[in-house]
Amino acid sequence: MRVYVPLTLPGLAEAHGNGALGPGPLDAYAVTPALREWYVSDDIEELEYAALNRAAQASLRQLAGHPDAARRRVVVAVDVPEGTAVADPDRGLDRGALGEVRIAGPVPMTKAASVHVDSADAEADVAAAAAALGAADQGDADAQFTVDGAEDHDLMWFGVQEIPQLVS
Repeated sequence: MRVYVPLTLPGLAEAHGNGALGPGPLDAYAVTPALREWYVSDDIEELEYAALNRAAQASLRQLAGHPDAARRRVVVAVDVPEGTAVADPDRGLDRGALGEVRIAGPVPMTKAASVHVDSADAEADVAAAAAALGAADQGDADAQFTVDGAEDHDLMWFGVQEIPQLVS
C-alpha cells in the first residue's frame, strides 16, 4: 500500500539520518474508502494524487509550527504492507480526515519510493500560506485564499537517491 507522509525539510533530514520515518505513530495519507467515496473516482492515479495533496496540506501545517524550517512542503511516498496504515473509522467522511491514516511504528527509509518537495519558486507562497493558516481556520476568507495559493504549486518529484542533496 502506498502512503504519503508529510514532513518538513528538517524532518526529512532527520529521517534520512536515522534511516527511518518515525518512531511512530506516524500520520500519513493514502487512498482510503472515504477518499474514494468523496472523490467518486476509480482512477487510482487521480486518487493517489489526491492523497499526495492531502499530505502536502498536512506538511503546510507542520511548517506553520516550525517557523525556522525552510518554507517548502515535503511529502515522502512509502510502500507499507496492507493493514499497516489504518484509517480512523470514527472520522468517517469528515472532509478534514479524508485519506488520513496512522502507522503504528517506524517505517524504514528503504521503503520510500519517492520524495515530493516544493520548488524554490513556491517558497514565498508557502510562507504566506503557513502564516495565514490560523486565520483561515477561523473562517477568514482572505486568509483561506492565501492558504489555497500554496496549492497552486505542484510538488516536484525526486528519487530517494536525491535526498542527500535535498537536505544539504
